[in-house]
Amino acid sequence: MEPRARYHGDQAVVPGMLDFAVNVRGAGPPAWLADRLGVRLADLGSYPTSFDVDAARAAVAARHGRRPDEVLLLAGGAEGFALLPRLQPRLAALIAPSFTEPEAVFDAADVPVTQVVLKAPFRLGGAVVPPDADLVVVGNPTNPTGVLHRRDEILALRAPRRIVVVDEAFADAVPGEPESLAGQSLPDVVVLRSLTKTWSLAGLRVGYALGAPEVLARLTAQRPHWPLGTLQLEALLACSEPAAVAEAEAGARRLGELRTEMAAGLAAAGFPVADGVAPFVLFSVPDAELARKYLAEKGIAVRRCDTFFGLPGGYLRAAVRPEWPALAAALQEVLW
Repeated sequence: MEPRARYHGDQAVVPGMLDFAVNVRGAGPPAWLADRLGVRLADLGSYPTSFDVDAARAAVAARHGRRPDEVLLLAGGAEGFALLPRLQPRLAALIAPSFTEPEAVFDAADVPVTQVVLKAPFRLGGAVVPPDADLVVVGNPTNPTGVLHRRDEILALRAPRRIVVVDEAFADAVPGEPESLAGQSLPDVVVLRSLTKTWSLAGLRVGYALGAPEVLARLTAQRPHWPLGTLQLEALLACSEPAAVAEAEAGARRLGELRTEMAAGLAAAGFPVADGVAPFVLFSVPDAELARKYLAEKGIAVRRCDTFFGLPGGYLRAAVRPEWPALAAALQEVLW
């Protein structure tokens, strides 16, 4: 199980390839952010200060209208999943298909897992979670389907003595973030967010969790000193300020227009795209393995989808990029 669950899109990419496999938005952070991080290089000889931590936490809290004690700063959203076993769930229910890291983490920690599989078109309505599941993980929008679930459907997953974890790693790529729970204080809901994709910070690992202070305290029990470095804290501060949030919103609108164009183009070429809003598309092909290998030979990387639990064969995932016509053309060469 673990080798499948531990597979990630970057494993499909070698230097020089046209990369549709990784969902990071660009090749690097915008100039203003790179400059701001560069200024802090001079501070790397000292440990991060409590002032840096408090300032970053306050900025994230203000960005979502939360209290600072409802914010947990993370070394990437994936660290949030790594901390979940500290909640000591008896049974974790994973809404599938979805990001595979929670499955790998719970498997390594010997936490029993049940997969609640959503059939195409991968909507949450009607999903049946076992009543004894005391932790539920759901993506919104979901990787790899791109589906954005309604807020009320996610809240319907709540139950006594249960914690619902919402992976909102791609929420800031949705204009207006209409179904986000990041701004809602609930005692039994934890929201995980990532800055990695939107701000091209994959090499830095930056994210945060939002939740009740009591739950966050359980997550951080026995966490080491200085879990985040100075540059990570500066990035959290910078990307949570109003100007950066506005920039991300404008980028989300541009990305949404490009996604619509890409989805229509792939469908017109004979490769239907699952209905979604994320900065990637899940599309159907007659022979996914053949297509993926041919694309790799042509220097094009896409994300294989046979590693996602509950996703039937015949799918590939591609990040939304302006070079999508090259992908469509190459797919037609091999499959038609």
